[in-house]
Amino acid sequence: MAADGLRPIPERGGTDMTAGPLTAGGSAVEGLSRLLAQMPRPAGAEYVAALEDELAARFEVRHAVAVSSGTAALHTALLCLGVGPGDEVLMPALSVVMSVAPIVSAGARPVFVDCDRHGRGLDLDDLAAKVTGTTKAIMPVHLWGRQGDPARLAHFAAAHGLVVIEDACQAQGSNPGGRAAGTNGDVGCFSLKDGKIVWCGEGGYLLTDRDDIAGRARALRAHHLPPYGGQPETVGYNYRLAEPLAVIARANLARFDDLLDHRRRQARQLADLLTATPGMTAATTAAGDNGYSALIWLDLDRPRAFCEHLARLGVPNSVGTFGLMAADQRPAFARYAGAPCQQAATVIDRTLAVVLTDHDTEERINGYAQTISREASTWATH
Repeated sequence: MAADGLRPIPERGGTDMTAGPLTAGGSAVEGLSRLLAQMPRPAGAEYVAALEDELAARFEVRHAVAVSSGTAALHTALLCLGVGPGDEVLMPALSVVMSVAPIVSAGARPVFVDCDRHGRGLDLDDLAAKVTGTTKAIMPVHLWGRQGDPARLAHFAAAHGLVVIEDACQAQGSNPGGRAAGTNGDVGCFSLKDGKIVWCGEGGYLLTDRDDIAGRARALRAHHLPPYGGQPETVGYNYRLAEPLAVIARANLARFDDLLDHRRRQARQLADLLTATPGMTAATTAAGDNGYSALIWLDLDRPRAFCEHLARLGVPNSVGTFGLMAADQRPAFARYAGAPCQQAATVIDRTLAVVLTDHDTEERINGYAQTISREASTWATH
């Protein structure tokens, strides 16, 4: 124990792919061994197809289409819904660069919309004010696993003739109201990057009940090449998910409920440990949130600087570690920015969103809490 009576933050452990019942037929290591013994197989896609079937069943949709990343999922969804040059896409300023980039890549214009004071969903008054004759789609971004009011948003979209593409990359397992994030619009997009609830290192997938979207997505991810030869009718992309990554994703999907429960417990643990810390309040959450990050509202001077200070001390967080800021304030998107989305900027600046993974033990989370509390108690003197 340190001289100040606080335990240091334990070192983050590495990934142990043998540490649990990862698939019905054995561990991910065993699955990878079987696959590698069969490779190279240039046309092999059995494991990806199996993953898609399991994802569709798990989330109770007609189709899941696996792709190479969450960003690829968003780009593919936009193209499948005909979003392109001359179109506008309404999206939250409370989002990450990976949500904005696919819109720009599709040739469309992102239009940033503010959030409510709690940072849950889009401000519908601001949303309505920004609909124009060239608006084609709405892309809600479920940052930190939190949704707004998906039913109300769907009603708004239908009334204005707009499609809805959910960026649910951080919202696997979130289901306020009983319906899973990513299944409330025309298509939902997810990431399988390390740190997500279900992960495989890198990858993503789309969920949809629409046969036309699923068919187009499968063509676009593979250069739009017809099966068994022939010439493509249009340009596609290399957005396929690699078979070895599908093996790992299936292994983690098999223990999805355990991973989800574990993440929720981690987030609650850290929030509970900080309830008595002056200047900190647990952010509002809904019963179905997935606990993607532990969210603490900061009532401290220079909250962004505080988050950056914590990151240097080994507490990973959205602002301090990854430089999260309102998307409309990022220099890369300056040409798309209108009037500042002030509420989004305030929510981000004053939210300590601690990054969690399934390898963070109770001891490590206790260490986070002790570091945060100690630094907060002396922050005014910095």
